Amino acid sequence: MYYSRLKKNSIIKPENKNIGNFRLRVLVFVFIFFSLIISIRLFYLMVIQYDFYEALAAGSHEIYNNLHPKRGLILIQDSRSGEEYVLAMNYDKFLVYADTRKIKNNETAEMIMEKISEIFSYNDEQKASLLVKLNKREDPYEPIENKVEESVVEIIKEMNLPGINFIRQPFRYYPEGNLASTVVGFLGKDINGNDIGRYGIEGYWQKELAGSGGFVKGSRTALGNIIPAANMNYKKPINGADLLLTIDRTLEYKACEILKNGLERYKAKSASLIIMDPSTGAIRAMCSFPDFDPNNYGKVENIEAYNNTNIFTAYEPGSIFKPITMAAALNEGVIGVETTFLDTGSRTELCKTPIKNAMSKVYGVQDMNSVLKNSINTGMIFVVEKLGKNKFLDYLNAFGFGLAEGIELDKEVSGNIKTLYENKKNKVDCYTATASFGQGITVTPLQMAVAYSTIANGGIMMKPYIVEEIRYADGKIERTRPTEIRKVLDKKTALTVSGMLVNVVDKGHPTGSSVNGYYIGGKTGTAQIPGPGGYLKETNHSFVGIAPIFNPKFVMIVKFEKPQMTWADSTALPVFNEISKFALQYYQIPPER
Repeated sequence: MYYSRLKKNSIIKPENKNIGNFRLRVLVFVFIFFSLIISIRLFYLMVIQYDFYEALAAGSHEIYNNLHPKRGLILIQDSRSGEEYVLAMNYDKFLVYADTRKIKNNETAEMIMEKISEIFSYNDEQKASLLVKLNKREDPYEPIENKVEESVVEIIKEMNLPGINFIRQPFRYYPEGNLASTVVGFLGKDINGNDIGRYGIEGYWQKELAGSGGFVKGSRTALGNIIPAANMNYKKPINGADLLLTIDRTLEYKACEILKNGLERYKAKSASLIIMDPSTGAIRAMCSFPDFDPNNYGKVENIEAYNNTNIFTAYEPGSIFKPITMAAALNEGVIGVETTFLDTGSRTELCKTPIKNAMSKVYGVQDMNSVLKNSINTGMIFVVEKLGKNKFLDYLNAFGFGLAEGIELDKEVSGNIKTLYENKKNKVDCYTATASFGQGITVTPLQMAVAYSTIANGGIMMKPYIVEEIRYADGKIERTRPTEIRKVLDKKTALTVSGMLVNVVDKGHPTGSSVNGYYIGGKTGTAQIPGPGGYLKETNHSFVGIAPIFNPKFVMIVKFEKPQMTWADSTALPVFNEISKFALQYYQIPPER
C-alpha cells in the first residue's frame, strides 16, 4: 500500500511540468544576462581601460600621476614634390630608478651600487649618495639617473639587478640642428619644470603641439599600494597635433647658407631673409642670424639669438619704402609715370634740418620713373605732397604698416607709424615728408615682404602664413587656405609699379646687378640708424625684389644690420641675386629675356 501511494504521488501533473520549464528558462536567462554583464565588463577593462590598467600594473610612485601626451611633430617640405622632412620630433630616453623594497639587504645594495657606478662612471661621492638611496628599503621610487640612452638601458637590463626599473621619457629633438631654428623655436621649461614651447612655432602653437594630459587617480594602502577597487579614475591623454610648415627645405637651406656667408663677408651684426609666394602668402624660406641649435639652446652667447629678426626687429626701412608711397599716389591718380618735378637737391622748410638727397646730389627735372631709379628723396616729398597726408596714412594702413601681420610665430611686433598721427592736419609735415622715403617710421621685414607681394599680386594683399596643415591625433586635418585680406591697389597701378621696379634694377644699380635672362623688379634701401641726438653713421641695408616680374613666383627681402659696407647695392642686392638664380632654377622657370 505504501508503494502504491508513492507511485501515485510520483506522477507529474501537467501544470507542475510547465512551472519547471519556466524556472529553467529563468535560470538560463539569468545565466546569460550575468555572462553578458561579465563580458561587457571584461571588454571595458581589457580594451577600453587597457591603458589605465597597464599604467596601474607598471607600478607608480604617486597617488596622482599625470599621463603625458606625445608632443606633435613639426615638419617642413619640398614644395615641388610634397616630400616631408622632420624639423622637430620626440626622442625617447629613460629615467633609471630603484624600487628599494625589492633590495633585501646591504650586500645586494652594494653590488647594485658597484655595477651602476661602473656604467655611469661615478666618483666616490656619487657612489656614496647612490648607496644611501639603495638602502632606504621602503621607497618604491628612488631616481638614479635621467636622460639615459636606450642602449645603456639594455646593458643594465641584462644585468638583471633587483629593484632597478626604467621609465621611458620623451625629449624634444631637432634633427636639422640650426636649420630654421628661429622659425621653429625650442622646447623649454616653465617655472614648475613642465615642458613649454618658447619662440617661433613651438611657442605660438604650444597648446596644439602639447595636446592634453590624462591622469590616473586612486587610493593607496598604508604600504603605498594602489587599491584597484577604491574609486579609480582614468583619463586618456590626447596627443599633440603635427604641424606641416610651408617652408621649403631646399630653399631654406640654400638661402640661409648664402645669407650667412653674406653676414660674415660684410661683417654685419645680424641678417634677415624671407621668400614668400605673393599669390598665396605662403612663406617658403625664412632666415635670421645669429641663430642657435635648439638641441642646445642654453649654450647661446646672447639670448637675442632666439629672436626671429624678420618679425621681432622693427627698423627704419629707408628707400625700399619709396615704391609704397609711389604706388599710393599713382593709384589715386594724383601723379602719372610721366609727371615731372624740379629737384633742387634739398627741402629746407619742412624740418629743422634740411632734407637732402643721398650724397647731396641735385637731379634737376625728373619724371617719376627717374625718382625711383635714382632714389630721390626730394622727389618722394613731391609725391606725398600731391597725395596728401591723410590719403598717405590711409594707404599705409591698407598695406598693414603699424599692425602685426598675424603670422603664426611667437614674438611678432607691429612696427611704428605713430609719428604720422601727431599732427591731425592734412598738410604734409616733417614726419610725413621723411616717412615718404622710409625715415622716421619703423617696419618689420615681414611687413615689407607682404607690401611688395601685394604689388606683385596685382594689388591684392594675401595674409602671410607658415603652417600649411594641422594634423590632429584623431585623424582630422586642417589645411590653411590662402586668404585675401583686401584689395589695396588697382591691377593697372600694380603693373605700372612693377614695371618701374624693373627699370630700377636694370638702370638704377651697377651693371650686372640684375639676374640674367629674367625681368626682376626691386629696390635697395640704405637707411641710417637713429640714435641719441640724431642719426648714426651706421646703416641698415635692404633689398626687396619680385621674381620674375611677369607671373611672379616669389618676393624676397634681404636685410643686413650694420654691415661694414657703404651701400645696399653692394651687400643686400648681390645676396638677393645669388639666391634668386638658385630659386629660379629650382622652380624650373625658363628665362624670359
